[in-house]
This record gives sequence, structure tokens and C-alpha cells, in this order.
Amino acid sequence: MKLFIELTKRAFQRQMSYRAATLAGLMTNFFFGLLRAAVLIALYGERQEVAGVTLQGAITFTGLTQAVIAFLSLFRWTDLMDSVYSGAVGSDLLKPMNYYTYWLAQDLGRASAALITRGITIMLAFAVAIGITTPDSLGQWLALGVAIFLSWLVSFSWRFIVNLFSFWTPNAYGIARFIFILSWAFSGFFMPLRFYPDWYIALAKLTPFPAMVNTLVEIYLGVLTGPQMLAALAQQAIWVLVLFAIGQVLLRFGVRRLVILGG
Repeated sequence: MKLFIELTKRAFQRQMSYRAATLAGLMTNFFFGLLRAAVLIALYGERQEVAGVTLQGAITFTGLTQAVIAFLSLFRWTDLMDSVYSGAVGSDLLKPMNYYTYWLAQDLGRASAALITRGITIMLAFAVAIGITTPDSLGQWLALGVAIFLSWLVSFSWRFIVNLFSFWTPNAYGIARFIFILSWAFSGFFMPLRFYPDWYIALAKLTPFPAMVNTLVEIYLGVLTGPQMLAALAQQAIWVLVLFAIGQVLLRFGVRRLVILGG
């Protein structure tokens, strides 16, 4: 546990040291968030509610999804893949802790820093610039906290699996890009999933992607309440367990196929 905490702390400090990159990313996320909000306002027109989401809720949705981009590494994460191709994976596998846990600790530090510097900051900027809704009960806030943590676990476990493809192929970046694009479409990042046709929603729910973004968005907006909210949190937890199990199996087979510097 001490090693896990130390790795997390160092990853957090490393992420916090990239001040210029953080500021540039923050400004970019905020700018595109405003553009997305403008598009949704135009689409709503005279309507004040669509599929149970108010106009103000839709604006909040754009801020929230922009806020979690860095926290969940929605666009790119190839750190593990890079270590395989550089050969650093050899020393990583020899460390006195599970390989999954080793990367989990580092990603926790990175995600925590991103949540503070870019997640919370973007939400505050949206609140000042446009105005957003906020959870209106303690229970909703508590559920949101659990959903945020579980969404990160789902995201990391999925990214871990994607990066394991590097154990089998000398260039898995193309595979990663394709799967990341797929996740944007099915996670509810572009639009709340309830805006899509029923067949599309059913298809998306066969994947872990809604558990990354859509669940925390709907809990934040208050669309899910009571038993529905608990069921959504349970689904997130199930996906964490499923993805963890798949990752461990793939890791076991991948290590057998791993080639480092030709040996």
C-alpha cells in the first residue's frame, strides 16, 4: 500500500508540473465547450426540454463532458504501450506489485491532478460564463462522487486492455485510435445517450463506454434518481470487475508473447 501511495503521489506531482500544457488544455477545452453549448442551444430552439433534459441541463452537459476529458483520458492514453515499445516494460514487470496495480496508481495520480486543474476549473468557468445546474441534494452529491470514482476505474481498466494489444503487435497505435473513436460515439460524450434512438442506446449499453461518461452525467443532471441511480452505479461496478478480469487474462497471455529488444 505504501508503494501504491508513493507512485500515486509522484504521478500527481509530475502532472501538476506541466503548467503551460495544463493551461493550454484548459483554454482549449473551455473554448470547444462553448461551441458545443452554442450548437445545443440552437438545436433546442424554442423547446425547454428534450428527452427529460432541460436546456440548462444540456448546457451543463457540455461543460461536464469537457471537464472529464483529461480526467478520463478520453482522447488518448498510450503510456503503457509506449513502455512496451521502449523496453521499459521489462523493469515494470519486475516491480514488487501487480502490473495492473502499478499502472492504476500512476493513473490515479494523473487523473486526480487533471480533475483539480481542468475538471473543477472548467465547471467553475462554465458556471460564471453561461450558468449551469448543480445537484440539489446530499444524496445526489454522494452518488455523483461514487459515479466519478467508478467512471475513472472503468476508463482505466478499458484503457489498460487497449494498451495490452502492444504485447502482440509492433504498432498498436492504430488499434487504440480506432477504439478511442468508438468510445466517443457510445459513451454519451457527443450527446446524452437518451437523445439517440432506442436501438442505438441498446447497442451502446452492450459496451462499457456509457459507464464512463453517460452515467455520471445523468446522475449529475438528476435524470437518474432512486433505484435507477443505484442500478446505474451497480452497472459501473460490474463493468469494473469484468474489465479487470479481462485485463488480467490478457496480461497473462500477453507476457508469454512479449518480445523486448528482440529477446
